Amino acid sequence: MTQPFETVRVRLAEGYDVQAYVCGDVSAAGARILFGLNGGPGLPSEYLREGHAWLADEGFALVFYDQLGCGASDRPDDEQLWTLARYVEEVEQVRAALGIQRFHLLGHSWGTWLGTEYCLTYPERVASYIVADGACDIPHLRTELERLRAALGAETVAMMRHHEAAGTLTHPEYAAALTLLNYRHVCRLPVWPEALTRSLAQWNEGPYRTMQGPNEFTYTGNMREWNRVPDMHGITAPALVICGAFDELTPACSRAMYEAMPNAQLEVLEDASHMPFYETPEVYRHVVGTFLKAQRE
Repeated sequence: MTQPFETVRVRLAEGYDVQAYVCGDVSAAGARILFGLNGGPGLPSEYLREGHAWLADEGFALVFYDQLGCGASDRPDDEQLWTLARYVEEVEQVRAALGIQRFHLLGHSWGTWLGTEYCLTYPERVASYIVADGACDIPHLRTELERLRAALGAETVAMMRHHEAAGTLTHPEYAAALTLLNYRHVCRLPVWPEALTRSLAQWNEGPYRTMQGPNEFTYTGNMREWNRVPDMHGITAPALVICGAFDELTPACSRAMYEAMPNAQLEVLEDASHMPFYETPEVYRHVVGTFLKAQRE
């Protein structure tokens, strides 16, 4: 039976505290450690932590944390903090505070933007990299999202664009279209898992709007033109790129990352979208578990 997570407060160089969740002894000699980076930005880590707690039973010590601005971590109101470069250094500070030397890195959604940048900045720290439901070419992702939205029909797309231009994103007809897209491409379960709904209920839209935009299908933030796929050849650690067939961060986005990395494999899970660890848990666990078992560290 999986042991509970212990909480650890980490003081950042900026003077703020973030909360880490640790399961197992990360300081033990030869410990196999999985470090998870959740989606968002601004989304608490609970949904990802609960969806991967099973890895403790596979012999891994686990580390997740609420990034600055979300969950039980401090929530400063300062837009200048919400940059990818600062979040990379935040991950490194959490690693150092916990005394971890090397780990297996799992990034989900926005966590793949952060994880990829971390791998390119601190490659010596990463034993392997799981790129889950991600995209590291945002201009390409935006074209893919337009393709998904087009499936709603020209009239609905025109309605959504009208509300986006007018800033009336809370209008019921816009909200209804967004809900349909979310059920098609974010989580296809009729009832969403409680850990996911709790995380979504605590979402801090400050970092999210600054970096991404007002919703999952509209990119207006400072990451809008970010593209690291041309540099991902520099990630030489073994990599697993995994996504759902109906993912909002589409299989085409995953394939681009897979083709860029020299030591990667690609898995597209049928009957899943952006939350395959909840939508098709048995298949997801088999794929991820098999990949991690093959790693020697």
